[in-house]
Amino acid sequence: MTNKHEGMNYKVTLPKSVRDDFDQLQQKLFVQFKDISLLYNAFTHSSYVNEHRRKKYTDNERLEFLGDAVLELGVSQYLYTTEPRMSEGELTKLRASIVCEPALVSFANELDFGRYVLLGKGEEQTGGRTRPALLADVFEAFIGALYTDQGMAAVTTFLEKVVFPKITVGAFSHVMDYKSRLQEIIQQTNSGQLHYEIIEEKGPAHAKEFIIVVLLDDETLGTGKGRSKKDAEQEAARHAIAALEHKQVEE
Repeated sequence: MTNKHEGMNYKVTLPKSVRDDFDQLQQKLFVQFKDISLLYNAFTHSSYVNEHRRKKYTDNERLEFLGDAVLELGVSQYLYTTEPRMSEGELTKLRASIVCEPALVSFANELDFGRYVLLGKGEEQTGGRTRPALLADVFEAFIGALYTDQGMAAVTTFLEKVVFPKITVGAFSHVMDYKSRLQEIIQQTNSGQLHYEIIEEKGPAHAKEFIIVVLLDDETLGTGKGRSKKDAEQEAARHAIAALEHKQVEE
């Protein structure tokens, strides 16, 4: 009942230009809300509610609370499935880096969520639209709204477009010690010796990029690149682990 009441309120009182913006957002995200009030609610900041008390809008804090839990579940399911060799501690550490504020802000900025937030004039004037904590909250609130409207399957589909690809390409590799994991795998299955070799350095001194391969004796297991030798080695180890896991599945 509450959502229907809020939906009618939003539909009647939000300017048409704002409603049109949210229609465009849905098109951009390939999402169509059954209850559009949930989408509006996800982007409603408390400052907007405070300046429009007569219209009885609802801020996004409750949806943010729900979205936080749903996002953790979605990421946890993905990591549990795709990282079979990770321990509980490693999974927890990686998940924390994916659902932390800086990561959520980057997701929100990529989707231009800041443009759609309903803000009070004071918050707008003090830069609220680009405030990291606000953007992270809006991203979580959107997840909560989508879950409420369409369930976990829709959330997973959304995460598959926005979040999971970044995990796959190693955007959060910096928090993991892939070199140690690779060493453990090799010790369990082989008697060879791991070593890392720089095959290329490029770029100016202040912005160098290193390309490094990890070898088991003379066999190349993986290649990585990074702004430092350490990052490139970790990336090479990550690719080596993925290749070994793929080989194991085929066998």
